[in-house]
Amino acid sequence: MAVPPLLPLLLALPLVRAALPSGLVPGLGPAEVPLPAQPPDALFAAGAEAYSRGDWPAVVLQMERALRARAAVRARLVRCRLLCANATVGVAEGADPQLEPVLRDLLFFRGLLRRAACLRGCGPPEPSRYALSEELDREFSKRSPYNYLQVAYFKMNRPAQAAAAAHTFFMANPGHQEMRQNLEYYQAMAGVRDDDFTDLEAKPHLSEFRLGVRFYTEEQPAAAILHLEKALEEYFVADTECRAFCEGPYDYEGYNYLEYNADLFQAITDHYMQVLSCKQGCVTELASQPGREKPLEDFLPSHFNYLQFAYYNNGNYEKAIECAKTYLLFFPNDEVMNQNLAYYTAVLGENLAGPIQPREEIQAYRQRSLMEKELLFFSYDVFGIPFVDPDTWTPEEVIPKRLREKQKVERETAARISEEIGNLMKEIETLVEEKAKESADMSKLIREGGPLVYEGASVTMNSKALNGSQRVVVDGVLSAEECRELQRLTNAAASAGDGYRGKTSPHTPSETFYGVTVLKALKLGQEGKVPLQSAHLYYNVTEKVRHMMESYFRLEVPLHFSYSHLVCRTAIDEKQEGRSDNSHEVHVDNCILNAEALVCVKEPPAYTFRDYSAILYLNGDFEGGAFYFTELDAKTETAEVQPQCGRAVGFSSGSENPHGVKAVTKGQRCAIALWFTLDPRHSERERVQADDLVKMLFSTEEEELLPEMEKESPAAVVVGKDEL
Repeated sequence: MAVPPLLPLLLALPLVRAALPSGLVPGLGPAEVPLPAQPPDALFAAGAEAYSRGDWPAVVLQMERALRARAAVRARLVRCRLLCANATVGVAEGADPQLEPVLRDLLFFRGLLRRAACLRGCGPPEPSRYALSEELDREFSKRSPYNYLQVAYFKMNRPAQAAAAAHTFFMANPGHQEMRQNLEYYQAMAGVRDDDFTDLEAKPHLSEFRLGVRFYTEEQPAAAILHLEKALEEYFVADTECRAFCEGPYDYEGYNYLEYNADLFQAITDHYMQVLSCKQGCVTELASQPGREKPLEDFLPSHFNYLQFAYYNNGNYEKAIECAKTYLLFFPNDEVMNQNLAYYTAVLGENLAGPIQPREEIQAYRQRSLMEKELLFFSYDVFGIPFVDPDTWTPEEVIPKRLREKQKVERETAARISEEIGNLMKEIETLVEEKAKESADMSKLIREGGPLVYEGASVTMNSKALNGSQRVVVDGVLSAEECRELQRLTNAAASAGDGYRGKTSPHTPSETFYGVTVLKALKLGQEGKVPLQSAHLYYNVTEKVRHMMESYFRLEVPLHFSYSHLVCRTAIDEKQEGRSDNSHEVHVDNCILNAEALVCVKEPPAYTFRDYSAILYLNGDFEGGAFYFTELDAKTETAEVQPQCGRAVGFSSGSENPHGVKAVTKGQRCAIALWFTLDPRHSERERVQADDLVKMLFSTEEEELLPEMEKESPAAVVVGKDEL
């Protein structure tokens, strides 16, 4: 493909449709977007100060003002730069090409001076007052104001707004475990709906694109077209804004600006290439989703891939041809698209299809992008200014031959090194696997089998008896009276669908699900709505199981509660006939199980921080409801545990222990479900509150359940299991 020749002036896309306001003429008033009364950094500082003194309404007021102020300053800057570009464009047009070089230079710099004067005239009266520091700009980029806002809204009993603020922050910070726990808490709160979890900073073009793709996959072409076309419109608005922000001061990067001594044209080149590289980077910026490592590949061209087929399904062959030809601007040799275009043309007729051209704005976009790439590759080749092309569609001819050869050598070298490293890693993995196989069975047996630390408790099944690893079944954890007391507590304190947004049958329509957390039970006890001693027993029993798990599995660091839930599953009699489902399908506690692929992916939304799990049963007078372990295929059963009063199943939470619960076909099955983490950063917030409440309600003597350590003789080993 031939590269367009370099033109005297860079191609300018039509950025602004409105007439030029008088405020952009140097010497007249500022741009139309008003400045906020206070700069965003002052408002952010005021919000943070209000947070430190617990003034929650002030936090909301100042942080929301800070967000609006930053948006206003940025909008004003974008508008200023765009309108000044249009106001001063073409000042050198019409110049006689026979002019002396000095005169041509003067005309060029006259244009720059007019642009600079325009920008100065529409800027704020006190520029430094509204300039954000790099540190504070990063805070806004990380959406930190929403972290403050979610706490303030929560303290003000406005859970829906707290959920929205928390979700907005989490979208940009998916590794923030505390916020993940907050979101789990909000999901369980009354009055919070699914649509409250919205991204308040969502990019419109990405939102519209996702909607368009969703309707496309649902075979609703009309709706897909509507949203994909809107996505394109919003994309170019965002692209214009992104490119405008690139026209800032020069970033000296590795230079000491006091020692930077480039001459006039080298300095101009350095700065302009930095700006152009930034503008090319907008391709990546606009295709990036918050919290995702990689941007959407070929994002802009993909719109036309979806659109051409959506228009075809909607019977609009003219538009299908237009979009197909537009896509081929980027990938002219795409075999499938060329076949589609040939088909659309045959249906519509060559006489009607021939005159249809690719979209003009995309032709202009492509031409501008290629010219920018040509300049950037030239500067890379000649001056050594690095440039990483964000697009896969760039024609090879744009890259200088010497640079192409250099990149080819680099790619071949990288591929060779990668292959050598891959082969070495395979050898290491093979050696590790062989060693692991030799020591696996022995290490599993050595690691587990510690004392249970409580009298009356005994191991009835260990990992070997349960045909797995890191598994145990312990009997005698509770007495019959304690089981009855906790079951009465469940029936008195539990609420339908607790922990599942009020869904009474979250796992199967054939059973109802009731649950209560430790903190809720203690609060109900404090209020006199349930026996306080029963709530205290619930708290102490969970501590007892935690200590037993730590000791039996010989853990070197303490376990922390991730979640505790006293739950009852009750069979719905009229829904048992012909039933084939489980009470809880096979799953893994800290990863997403893909049984078909025999893998378990340890990434959100799984609770990846959970390390150990336990189930303590309160009764066995029901039918069905057995707990069972499987292989990764979720079908091959390896062990089964029948619930009974005082029986506990403990196991590690990883892919080595897929498990499920068989259908409860008659009666009520009650148990305490416990999940633990070894990382204190992921400790359950409710548990800390429960600890504080117990300290307040009970004397020091009653506060802790002190385990009676057994003698040196090891506990009798039998067999064990796992539960949800």
